[in-house]
This record gives sequence, structure tokens and C-alpha cells, in this order.
Amino acid sequence: MLAFRPARRALLLAALAASAFAQPAAAQTYPAQNVTVLVAFAAGGIADVVARLVGQKLSERLGQTVVVENRGGAGGNLAARAVASAAADGYTLLATTSALAVNDTASRNKGYATEDLRAVAIVAVSPDVLAVHPSNPAKDLREFIAAAKDKSFTYGSAGVGTGPHIGAEYFFREVAKVKAVHVPFTGGAPAVTAAVGNHVDAVVLTLPTVTPQITQGALRGLGLASPTRNSAVPDVPTYGEMGFPNVYSGSWVGFFAPAKTPDAVVAKLNGEINAILRQDEAQQRLKTIGFEAIFKTPVEAADYFKAEVANWGKMVRAIGVTVD
Repeated sequence: MLAFRPARRALLLAALAASAFAQPAAAQTYPAQNVTVLVAFAAGGIADVVARLVGQKLSERLGQTVVVENRGGAGGNLAARAVASAAADGYTLLATTSALAVNDTASRNKGYATEDLRAVAIVAVSPDVLAVHPSNPAKDLREFIAAAKDKSFTYGSAGVGTGPHIGAEYFFREVAKVKAVHVPFTGGAPAVTAAVGNHVDAVVLTLPTVTPQITQGALRGLGLASPTRNSAVPDVPTYGEMGFPNVYSGSWVGFFAPAKTPDAVVAKLNGEINAILRQDEAQQRLKTIGFEAIFKTPVEAADYFKAEVANWGKMVRAIGVTVD
């Protein structure tokens, strides 16, 4: 037995050396094939818009085709589940929104653990907006809430458990203390259609979903759940300006990979994605629809996501919303 110990030690040292060089080697050879980005929501949504903007440029920078595929369903859980169980090699990525953080607490049957995914990059953020039909007598959020003190109202969202739904319920119940009846839709587009048709009293959505209707006058924006106004809709005041300070609710878009994806691969993707979003063209396209580009390292993105899970969890528990 003693005679074999040097050989075993040599094998162990060789294994450790191989492990040390594995991640740099992975970064040098990655990518060697097509990269697939699964978008957690339908075409035309905020995650889809950003994923396709990044995906097109990422193909050019990586020298490999980046295939963007919509895999909507289950409030974003369908795509998240698929990526969480995919090979941890950087060839299958998830493009999703703050719904991923919401679902950590709100969703009972995700089919994956949030820890099965790791943040690659958090790239864009936009506030939620409350908008009404132009015929609504309320000219601003203060008037709208004052009128709601006497009677309940209906508001539409992109679905139960979405970020705007959670943020709106928290605001109406915990801050404004008014009675609101939630009308969930199967996405942002049908919610906007209902609001334009005056079938609901209000709509609460992430700004890019409703920016065209506000700028064209089909809807009136009453308030942004953000610290500052947004250049895409400069005439829409913040909740704080309307007497409701420190009410912040919005959606971000980020890219995620299976949890065990090598650090070197994640770092490479993070660097390339951030470089794309630093281009003036990309930033202008995002600003036009109400997004603000943000740049975070892999560590910063991971910390940001962890904080988001905690923040959304607090709101979800306060209002008691759960989804299957």
C-alpha cells in the first residue's frame, strides 16, 4: 500500500492542476458552437426586446450564432426551469425580468430552485407606470387616489404574480390604503388593449410596454414608481411628486446561466454584454422606450439579484400573493 502513495499524490496534483487551468481554457475556447437564449416571456415583451437587441450584437462579437427563442409560460418559470436544468457550459442562457426574483417567494411550484441559476448580467431597468384612459377625470395620481377613497376601481396588469402586479397591490393596500380590484391579463399587450378600450379603470405595467400609448395620447400616465422622471415620458410625474415618497417598483432585464457555469465563461459573457450596452446606439434604443442601461460585474449582478429576491419577497409576503 505504501508503495502506491507517491503515485496517488502525483495523480491528485495533476487533477488539481487540470482544475486550475480548466476555467481559463473554457474562456479561451468559448464559444465553439451556437448559443441559445431562452426568453422567459412572449415576443414583444420587455425581456424579448432586450434579448434580441443584445443577441444580434452578441452574435457578431462572439463569432457564433446566438439563437433567441421565446419560451413563455408559467410566469417566466417555464424558461427558467429549462435553463436551470441545462448543461452548465454557457450555451443555454435565460433572458428574464424581475419576475425571477418575484417567483422565488410567490411561485409555489417552480420546478427549480432559484439557486439553480446564476446571474450573468443585469442590463436594463425601467419603472412601473400607472396609466388611465384619457376620459378618466383624474389628471394626476393624487386625484386618482383621492377618488378611490370613496369607491373601488379596477386595474389591469400582465398577470398574477408579475412585478407590476405585486408593486401595485403593495402600493394600493399598504401605502395608499384604497380598494382595488385586480384584473389579470395574459401579458402586457392585452392589458394595454383593455386600457385603451376603457374596459378597466387603470393599468399598471412596466413603462416600455405602454410608452407608445402614453406618448401618442391613447393613455394618460399618472405616475412613475421611480425616484426620477423618465426621458421617454418626461411629462409623467413620479409617485413621490404626487405625495407618495419612496414608492419604487419596476422591472429589470437580466441574463442568467445554470448555477455551475464556469466563472470564466460567465465573466466573458458579462464583459461582452456590458460592452454592447455601452454603445450609444443601444443606449438610445433603450431610452426611447423607457429603459435605462445598467452595468454590473458578475459579482455585482449576483448581489443585486440577491437583494431583489429579498425586496420582492417582503412585498409578496405583505400582500399574501401566491401563484401555482
